[in-house]
Order: sequence, then structure tokens, then C-alpha cells
Amino acid sequence: MATPEEIKARRKAARHLYDGGTPSVRGQIAKIIILGLIDAFTGTIFFALLGKNQITFAVILAAVTLILNWIYLRKGGLPAKYLAPGVILLICFQIYTVIFSGYIAFTNYGSLHNGNYESALSATMLAALEPVDGADYDIKVVKGADGVLQFLATDVNTMKVYLGGADFKTHGFHEVTAADGLVMGSDGMAESLNGFTRLNDDEITNNSVAVVGLQVPLGPNPATDGFLKTTDGYAATKNTYTYTYDAATRTITNVVDGQNFKADQREGFFINPENGNRLNEIGWRTNVGWKNFNTIFNDKQLRGPLLGVLSWTFQFAILTVLSTFVLGLALALLLNDQRIKGLKIYRSILILPYAFPAFLSAYVWKGMYNTDRGFINNSILHLGEGNKIHWLEQQGPARAAILIMNLWLGFPYMFLITTGALQAIPADLSESASIDGASAWQTFRLIKLPLLLVSLTPLLIASFAYNFNNFTVIYLLTGGGPILDPTLRVTTGATDILITFVYRIAFGGGVGANYGLASAFSILIFFIIGGISFFSFKKTKSFEEATR
Repeated sequence: MATPEEIKARRKAARHLYDGGTPSVRGQIAKIIILGLIDAFTGTIFFALLGKNQITFAVILAAVTLILNWIYLRKGGLPAKYLAPGVILLICFQIYTVIFSGYIAFTNYGSLHNGNYESALSATMLAALEPVDGADYDIKVVKGADGVLQFLATDVNTMKVYLGGADFKTHGFHEVTAADGLVMGSDGMAESLNGFTRLNDDEITNNSVAVVGLQVPLGPNPATDGFLKTTDGYAATKNTYTYTYDAATRTITNVVDGQNFKADQREGFFINPENGNRLNEIGWRTNVGWKNFNTIFNDKQLRGPLLGVLSWTFQFAILTVLSTFVLGLALALLLNDQRIKGLKIYRSILILPYAFPAFLSAYVWKGMYNTDRGFINNSILHLGEGNKIHWLEQQGPARAAILIMNLWLGFPYMFLITTGALQAIPADLSESASIDGASAWQTFRLIKLPLLLVSLTPLLIASFAYNFNNFTVIYLLTGGGPILDPTLRVTTGATDILITFVYRIAFGGGVGANYGLASAFSILIFFIIGGISFFSFKKTKSFEEATR
């Protein structure tokens, strides 16, 4: 029995080990260097976020960085030092993704609403620019002592020369003459102006964004007076807006026909309140509440294809799991006899499909399914020109092609897990059943299969969940096609499962990208998979208790 002094010494040693011990000088230096690099990297991102006015993310980044420094520089807290990287990665790549997807599901975020109100307004007004015929200018891009870019513009009609910048109050568009130090060229166009530096060709090229983006108002009100704009830095044209904007009422007015379009926060568009017409398809992101979820269940053009996709998704996942499990189990039973010579070679050959990347296998199978030159039609089935199977162009053959390819990809996994589970079953059980007069089939059905299902059911559930969202196989082999009805607002393919259907919606299935609706679908898929998994695991637990 240990003495109190020995117990005290052991506790001290354990506490020292828990605290991480005494690090070496090299370890301390390495820790400081790594933390310094991390701090430098996060500091760069921190100031970049501040520059973009992302205050919230900047504060969170700074807080996380300080916490990391505190964890790794303090003495003790060994569990936190191991857990911190995993927790941070979990938050960044999973928790944040889920929360952000949930947020997007309640917005109209998409190709028509991919920015804020200010960017939509700017794009709308930019689209309203119209050049004025015959109002052309020869320009020289110049820079004054204040460094502001201005146009030294010669009106090709009147041959008068003007100078002006983007801000009319400080660099108002005004006429200049020889008295101001104006130098004219031999072509009759303004060449230079005293006190201003003319940009050469290289400088114009290097500052092309600023030059092309420069708008020089011709009067105090650009909406009515117009402004000069260039596309190359050498010639400019007078432009006017066909729209005017009232910031107080957030209303855009068409100066041609007098129509008013008011900003509608519910729709994220400028809409005419009298007839409901949109000004254009340039919108902004806004909160739409449960609109996306209502669209899923109430939109007739979406509800019909969705039910078909959902039905095929369940069929695809169930048939894939059943077929791969049955084939994998059959091969595992066949090769579970140790008397077979070359057993390891056979098992190695059978798991080869599992070793190949799925995307490469998909392309190989796609070539094999080719109607005219494919290996299956020509070499296996020996079909003539008139009766060849259009594997990827018709609904039935396309679905069969998907299941066959997925069987080839999936059975090695089932073979591996069932082989391991079979070898874990005590041989005494089979011997006892044989002594009692049970046949091989009865032994398998009444003893081996129930024991296999107890250990394999969680893996089968996981396989079902994986195939429920098996994007790679569907997308690479058929792309979700063939398309069933191209006239629908959202096109749907015969082999589309929910995840590929969501992909069409998210990245434009004929109507442009709709990330908000796609996120709502993602949440729906999450609850479907979660509900099925919860129910299945609950039943698995009951089954396990019944077999004890």
C-alpha cells in the first residue's frame, strides 16, 4: 500500500503531465514562431475586413486569435490545446455553413438578387445611360496638382475646349482658352494645359479602371445636364440618364414616359405600384420570410416535379443499398471459406472498384453506355443498329444505368464490412446449429443474418444517407437527364435526385440561380435524412435488444 507521500508524489507527476510538462526551449521557440505566423495572417485579414467595413467578422476573428494565443501560451490546459483546432474547423466548415444556409433560406438571394440595395440602384442607373448622338469630344486625360484625374475635352463640333472632373463643385466643367495656358495641337485639338500633367499611353493603360469609370458632369445636375464618359481614354461622348432617382421616396422615374418605380423591399425590385410591372430584372437581396418554403409546397410547376424527384430519390437510395448489400454479402459468404486457394487474391480483385475514384469510374461507364460505340451495346449485348438501347437518353434505361454503375461502385464496400462481420461471428454457433440438424440456409437465416444486421444496420443507414445525396454519380453520368419537360419553369431530369435537383435550382435551371430556394431545399433534405436516420437507429436499438 502506497504511503501518503507516494500518493502525493504521484498526483504531482500526474498534474505535471496533465499540464503538458515542461516544454523544451526548441518547443517554445517553435510555438512562438507558429503563433506569430498565425497572428500575422489573421492580422492581415483583420485589417482587410475593417477596410471592407466588416466589423462583426473582424471582431470575431480578433477574439478567436486572442483566445488561441491564450490557450497555447499559458501553462496547463492540455486538453484545450488539442481540442482548439478541431473546434475551430468544426465551427468554420460545418456549424457556420449550416447557420448561413439557414439564413439564406429566408432570403431571395440569387442571380437576380445577388447584391445590396445600393449596388442594385447603381447598376440600374448605369443601365439607363444613353449616349447623345453628335455630342462627341476629343479628350486628354490630365492630372492637376491635387492628383485628381480630369478631362481636357475638345468639342469636335464647336472646337471649344473644356476642363472638368468627377466632382462638379470642385472641378466644374468649364471652358479654357490660351489665356489659361491652353496649348492646341496641329490637328486643332487641345494638347495640354498649363499646371496639368497629361497621362501618356502607358499611364492610361495602368489606370484604365479609373479612366473608364470617370464620369465628368456637364452641369450641376448630371441627370439633366449629362456628363462625359470614355471607353478608351482618348474620345468621350456626352451621356444622359433616361431615369431619375429620388432618394427620399426611393423612387426611380423614367424621364421618357413618366412612369414611377418604387423600391419594394418584399420583392427586392423596383416596381410600378400602379400596374405591378418591374423596372428591370436588377434586384437586391432582402428577407422574404417563409416565401421559399411556401414555394416548395405550393408552386404547381415545382410541386409536381418535386414529388417525382423525391420518389426516385428514395427508390435510388433503397435499391442501391439493397443491391450492393446483397451482392457484397453473397461474395463475402462465398469467400468466407478458408479452404479456397488464392483467397487473398480474389478479395483484392473484388475491392478494386472501391479503390478507383468515383468520377473516373463515371466517365468510363459513360463511354460504355454510349449508344453507337459503347461496349455494352456492341460487345456484351451485340445489338444491331435498329435495336440499340439508348442508355442515357431514355428514362428507364438511364435509371437502370445509374443503378448498375452504382452497384459496381458500391458492392466492394459492402463486401468488406460483411466479410469483417462474418469473421466476428463465433464458429461455435454454426457448429451447434449443424449438430442440431439445421441446414446451411437455416443457419444463415436464423443465426448469421440477424447477427450481421445488428452490427451492419448502422452502416446500412449511413450508406442510405450517402446515396440519398449521391451527387457525383448522377451528375457525372447523366447530369440528371434526360430532361422530362423542357417547358417547365424549372427543368427536371429523369435521373435527378433531390441534391441534383437543388443544384439545378441553385445554379440556374433555366430561370437563373436561386440560392434562397436551394437553401430551403437543403434544409428540407436535412430534416428528411435526419428523420429517417433517427427512426432507423431507434428501430436498430430495439432490434439489437430483441436479439440478446
